[in-house]
Amino acid sequence: MNPQLLNELVTLKMPFGKYKGWVLSSLPEPYLVWFHAKGFPPGKLGMLLATMYEIKLNGLEYLLTPLK
Repeated sequence: MNPQLLNELVTLKMPFGKYKGWVLSSLPEPYLVWFHAKGFPPGKLGMLLATMYEIKLNGLEYLLTPLK
């Protein structure tokens, strides 16, 4: 896992949608599940959202705590 990727999850904000302005690591799990079902957006944002989905799905949020 790239440490820079984890840092981006706790600093970058959602640029659009219902949770616009929320830090990616703070997005609720049901929102990430919805994206998983509908398809993540293309590019880096989609990759970050997919990573956050996997982190929450597997109960690995504790990995982000020291970075917050």
